Amino acid sequence: MTAGSDTVLELLPMVFAAPGEALARAEEVLGDRPPALHASVAHQVIGIWQRDFGDMRLALSHLRRARAWAARADSAEREADVLATLGVALVHAGRTRQGMDALRRGVERGTGHTRARVLFRRAYAWWVLGHHKEALDDVRRAIPVLRQAEDVIWTARALTLRATVHLALGAVERADADFTAAEALWDTTGQEHDKADAVESRGLAAFRSGDIPAALRLLDEAEERYAKLGTPTFMLNIRRCEVLMAAGLPAEALAEADAAIRALDGIGGQSTRKAELLLAAARAARLADDPQTAIARAALAVRLFAGQRRAWWETHARLVLIEARHAAGRGSGRLVADAAAVAEKLVALGAPAAPEASLLAGRIALDLGWTADAERHLAVAARSRRVGPPLARMTGWAAQALRARAAGSPRGVLEACRRGLDVLDDHRMTLGASELRARATAQGAELAALAQRASLASGGPRRLLVWSERWRATALSAPPTRPPADPALLSGMTAYREIAARAEEARQEGKPVPALEREQRRLEREIRSRTLHMRGAAPDGGDRFDVARLLARLDDSGGGQLVALAVLDGRVQVLLCGQGRVRRFEAGPLAAAETEAEHVQAGLRRLAHPGAQARLPVVEAAGRRLEELLLGPAAAHLGDGPVVIVPPGRLHRVPWALLPSLRERVLSVSPSASSWLRARETAPPPGGRQVLVRGPGLATGGAEVPELADRYGGATVLEYDDASVPRVLAELDGAALAHIAAHGAFRADGPLFSSLRMADGPLIVHDFERLDRSPYRIILSCCDTARFATVGADELLGLVTALLPLGTAGVVACSAPVNDAAVVPLMLALHKGIDAGLSLAESLRDARATLPSDALHRATGWAFTAFGAA
Repeated sequence: MTAGSDTVLELLPMVFAAPGEALARAEEVLGDRPPALHASVAHQVIGIWQRDFGDMRLALSHLRRARAWAARADSAEREADVLATLGVALVHAGRTRQGMDALRRGVERGTGHTRARVLFRRAYAWWVLGHHKEALDDVRRAIPVLRQAEDVIWTARALTLRATVHLALGAVERADADFTAAEALWDTTGQEHDKADAVESRGLAAFRSGDIPAALRLLDEAEERYAKLGTPTFMLNIRRCEVLMAAGLPAEALAEADAAIRALDGIGGQSTRKAELLLAAARAARLADDPQTAIARAALAVRLFAGQRRAWWETHARLVLIEARHAAGRGSGRLVADAAAVAEKLVALGAPAAPEASLLAGRIALDLGWTADAERHLAVAARSRRVGPPLARMTGWAAQALRARAAGSPRGVLEACRRGLDVLDDHRMTLGASELRARATAQGAELAALAQRASLASGGPRRLLVWSERWRATALSAPPTRPPADPALLSGMTAYREIAARAEEARQEGKPVPALEREQRRLEREIRSRTLHMRGAAPDGGDRFDVARLLARLDDSGGGQLVALAVLDGRVQVLLCGQGRVRRFEAGPLAAAETEAEHVQAGLRRLAHPGAQARLPVVEAAGRRLEELLLGPAAAHLGDGPVVIVPPGRLHRVPWALLPSLRERVLSVSPSASSWLRARETAPPPGGRQVLVRGPGLATGGAEVPELADRYGGATVLEYDDASVPRVLAELDGAALAHIAAHGAFRADGPLFSSLRMADGPLIVHDFERLDRSPYRIILSCCDTARFATVGADELLGLVTALLPLGTAGVVACSAPVNDAAVVPLMLALHKGIDAGLSLAESLRDARATLPSDALHRATGWAFTAFGAA
């Protein structure tokens, strides 16, 4: 490349517009024995590329050569510019003193416009180091000069940096103004890398203002832009980890951070970024209940930050290290002092995380019984309860609740918990995806537990019921936002079905499917990513749970009882609601009940095969033990009417009809009392339309469907090629009754990809969420359709829980593998009761009674459950 100086200088802005092309041209310049000035520019371009996208050792080597060639060219301005680039690289390499010295000399050597660019880069280095005041001072000095020189690119960079510093200090409105101004400038340039960085920055701003769906959408858009340029995205990885953690997805954040660390180590990348990724990994591990991993990552981050002289970052890493040690059970007076010292340091640094450190110090002091120390620290943390983003305010309300508990004020505890959970409710309702709503509840688990303990101590069973409902299955309290008519999302779901169907066909033929499985996983990630972008409706307060209304509806339903199971300090509390009152009984340990429920599930799996008759007494005995653990003395007070069970999420796999006191009853299950009330008050759609669906590959061929078609006469029957996902969804929308005979598959690793197999591939939970109104009653005569993943505080994700908020008032589904042939007579008997005007629960009870008494048929009857109230 032999063009003049102006052409060679164009390589510098090109490195952020077209990095690969800039690198190639710079190497071409060096191959032509260039003059000193040109050689300096070319080495600087290669150094920038290696600094940001490659090996730091190579970056430093090229930048030192760039400086040497600038000195030979006798250009003070060129040397000042290179010193600035070198200084930033040295800071990223962890050589803080050398880097800041190079930047100081660059400021001294440069004049006018060049000096302003050097000041910007020194401001950037101050930001990396966590010296926010110094960063603001330098960038504020640079911006007027850059504007006066009409330097659009560097002005936009300076505004973006100033906005980022404002965000670090919690000044969201100032940051928004600078980001908006910078974006307007970027629109006039061809700087594609900087444009991607602007989108990434907007994602960070959206996150800081509490808009998680927008943050995820913008970060994904930035990643797509970076991918087109072929550049690594370590800063974006860090920011996405923050958002994923706030969204209740810490395990995913940990996986992303660890993968980025491996990639960074693989290219010999920036030491500063590695330390920041280690901090993100430590935070994620702590939130994922993995304190040992958190301790290891945080301790290494502390050492790196200390060596890099980055006090801001080191202090934040120390906070996570103390949190992880506390979570690992290492409470001590030294830990209280360490947390208090971190809180003071964060205040001095102007860091928004200071209340978290004060809360931690207070929490550890309370555990040690140091009430005076605890009160001092908690009072400081509680000041954040009225200002800032939602999660910061929740920190304040948690501190206030702990203060009230220490002061012996149950009323104060309940008020603080109510206010804190109200903040989280408002935050959750901004999330459109049901998965995010469910997972976000984990952030209120402590407040909910504090309130339950306080209500039990001071208000009796009725108040305990109210607070149990306050934080039970809240993700079902409102329908998820309907997925947008996004062509990319729709085409992705169609492609997913096709790939999944091809993979299933290949498996049946005994062919290898790794390539198809990789593509299926890729499409799953794309679908999930797009659904997480959905923003929820503005919070409207919703209906508060009313005990009197519940008791009145129970009386209206034939004098039935609702059994709500709460868990306090590891034991099951039974709240028996009915006959105008709420009574409390204490049952057994939750852990023992979970273990027994797993034994029962294993027993039912064995009974699903012929020849297991001898196992029947074992399973029945396990059912008796389960009843003692889950109902205890309450079993003797159930009366003769219908029973509604409201279990905690961790007991969702209990086959309730196996419990002796429930076997002959009209029995239904609901995720919450509020959910049961809503189902009870849901009116069926006009027209009474019935839909019968028969999927492929069933051992019986869905033998009940033709007989049901004869019973219902005008029902819509979808089978063979007609049982395609689009056709099935169209017919299900607004139906009064739907019966689906199809293979079910539960996905514990991705519950919203749990599916029913249709002619053209899987019908997944995401598909059901596209319905305007799901069927009023739906019967799923296949295995595993009533299995759920437990997430958040007490939330369930699965097929049934997707249907209940969408207009379905009653579901019959199965929580265990069953014998296909034994299902057919159960389903025919069930529909006989429905046709006679009975509810699903009544029909299922009567259907069980018609089955033969052998183990196979009895296990089949126990495996099915009626959910809801229709």
